[in-house]
Amino acid sequence: MVKKKNITIEDLARMVQKGFLETAKRDEVNKRFDKVEARLERIEKLILADHRRRIERLEVEVKELKELLAVK
Repeated sequence: MVKKKNITIEDLARMVQKGFLETAKRDEVNKRFDKVEARLERIEKLILADHRRRIERLEVEVKELKELLAVK
């Protein structure tokens, strides 16, 4: 048979407080994760923009080389 344990108001208050603290920690972690995610998105956009510029420049150079060599 399972022995019943009497829980006092103070015990309940401690349990509730612990739950609030854990929720606050989780919220803080989520906020920090959101900030990291936003930074990574900005970095990704910068890298993609740079690659796009480089590809466009290479396409122009290839076109110019083809024209110089009269390749169609």
